[in-house]
Amino acid sequence: MARHKDANWNLAEEGPGYEGAKLAVLMDIRDELKVLNKVFACSNFLEIPRVLRDIRNMTQLTEANTRKRKAKKPR
Repeated sequence: MARHKDANWNLAEEGPGYEGAKLAVLMDIRDELKVLNKVFACSNFLEIPRVLRDIRNMTQLTEANTRKRKAKKPR
């Protein structure tokens, strides 16, 4: 069977090429899922939550250090 990767299928009704088209679409989906699995297993992707936590913590520290101080009352 010929592989027509990323083809645009125009199927008005079930015909002789319908089963092949369904199979080709399923193979395209399988290929995309393999790519996504590689991305999700990537160390850079897995580090995103830690990086976001670090940014949040840095923002909280910066806000605490740059907060306007209360004015001292004159004596």
